[in-house]
Amino acid sequence: MAAAEGAQTRARVAACDRGVLADGAAALGVALTDTQHDAIAAYLALLGKWNDRHNLTAIREPARMVTHHALDALAVLPRLPDRASLRVLDVGTGAGIPGILLAIARPDWHVTLLDANQKKTAFVTQAIAELRLRNAEAVQSRVERFTAAQPYDVVLSRAFASLADFAAGAALHVADDGALYAMKGVVPADEIAALPPSVQVITTTTLAIPGLDDARSVVVLRPRDVSER
Repeated sequence: MAAAEGAQTRARVAACDRGVLADGAAALGVALTDTQHDAIAAYLALLGKWNDRHNLTAIREPARMVTHHALDALAVLPRLPDRASLRVLDVGTGAGIPGILLAIARPDWHVTLLDANQKKTAFVTQAIAELRLRNAEAVQSRVERFTAAQPYDVVLSRAFASLADFAAGAALHVADDGALYAMKGVVPADEIAALPPSVQVITTTTLAIPGLDDARSVVVLRPRDVSER
């Protein structure tokens, strides 16, 4: 019974994938191959299956999973540096959003998905294995306790914490020429005003997500050099 329900969920997601996902990704300026479409459909189906037992996300309807998870995650992609071999750290990845989607869309990047929650890390580990994402790894850790072999070009989060708290932990892991990307709802003016002098705001951008009426934005930050403070 569970296998049949999983197949039905994947079929419904795949149907949405070919329409809503394809059109939405194109509107965002993100080019996806058929193989990447299939991978995203498989990921959302797996997420739906785990949701039945582990309650990883409140969104369960296949159509909303495409808009509120897949497209919401992919919207940040055109804002990130467009170069090969980019190292990306997704802080507080939860069920793998946006990290899994970025790893699918950019197989030439290396993506580390970081979360302190064991259940969510177990799901992300399973998703990476089933999707055969050789460019992704899951790590269970709090960001302030995480030790990386080398710094990251991009350190990002999606609705993870306040900008000040995100920057305090994530700044330890960003390369000298890298940046922090905080995915938010409305542009968080109060959080920006509360940032310490050690953090510089580079840009704030409002995002339009096809099929999603909620406000979305991305705030790009960079730790200031000591001499600039």
